[in-house]
Amino acid sequence: MAEVLVYVDHVDGAVRKPTLELLTLARRIGEPVALALGAGAAGTAAALAEHGAVKVLTDDASQYADYLVVPKVDALQAAYDAVSPAAVLVPSSAEGKEIAARLAVRIGSGVITDATDLQAGEQGPVATQSAFAASFTTTTRVSKGTPVITVKPNSAPVEPAPAAGTVEALTVTFSEQATGTKVVSRTPRESTGRPDLTEAAIVVSGGRGVNGAENFALIEALADSLGAAVGASRAAVDAGWYPHSNQVGQTGKSVSPQLYIANGISGAIQHRAGMQTSKTIVAVNKDAEAPIFDLVDYGVVGDLFDVVPQLTEEINTRKG
Repeated sequence: MAEVLVYVDHVDGAVRKPTLELLTLARRIGEPVALALGAGAAGTAAALAEHGAVKVLTDDASQYADYLVVPKVDALQAAYDAVSPAAVLVPSSAEGKEIAARLAVRIGSGVITDATDLQAGEQGPVATQSAFAASFTTTTRVSKGTPVITVKPNSAPVEPAPAAGTVEALTVTFSEQATGTKVVSRTPRESTGRPDLTEAAIVVSGGRGVNGAENFALIEALADSLGAAVGASRAAVDAGWYPHSNQVGQTGKSVSPQLYIANGISGAIQHRAGMQTSKTIVAVNKDAEAPIFDLVDYGVVGDLFDVVPQLTEEINTRKG
């Protein structure tokens, strides 16, 4: 069976969920070979093997932390040359998409970004994507070279499938461009205790109907009761009610959770483009004609100031 190269997203050896999802998809089209780079790379092996990696290539060179993405592209190309995979899968983060694009240019292959599903095909892997602000769903196949595909978080389940997970050190020769841009400082992001917006299984968002920054406490309380991330519409962000880093939409972040709850959001195309691939969508809006109701699985016509506190209370009661 052909091997599939999977780029590992980890933090000091702790493998992040989107990588485990990639391993599930990789097993559909071949045998997963994982590439882990940087500090703690060797520590990823157990989790990767548990989820199907037959081999784990590692390199802990300091260049991956000291410089920007080019050293990682050099390593991915070295792994590609060593493995000759049927496909290369990369998590669809901002950095992941840059790494994938650079690799595709180097190896002369087509690249697919923001896939939401992946299946084996007679002429190579077939990816599902959303197009034109999520108005259409397309199936796409790379017609030249080895497919390089980035996959959005929450596109596949995390399924344990124990494999050998043999650890091998990867020899990487860095290019002259690798050290061209140096990281001179880092500022840790303040932790809210909530999951990352793009990786969360549940997202609770607020929009113009929240009517003020102080009222986002209602949205946060509902999110915390569900263990969810908090999102915001562009209108709420532009009004200064919530940080841009939490914006969901065409000019914000694209999310694809199992459950998306939109509160006081009208459902303009700009917002829909960032959340339309969510598996189940619930909306609370007092305007029965709001466009969001054309999209939802469940809709509540009502004032969010009445509905959201009751929903939060009911969830906490059931949890208790």
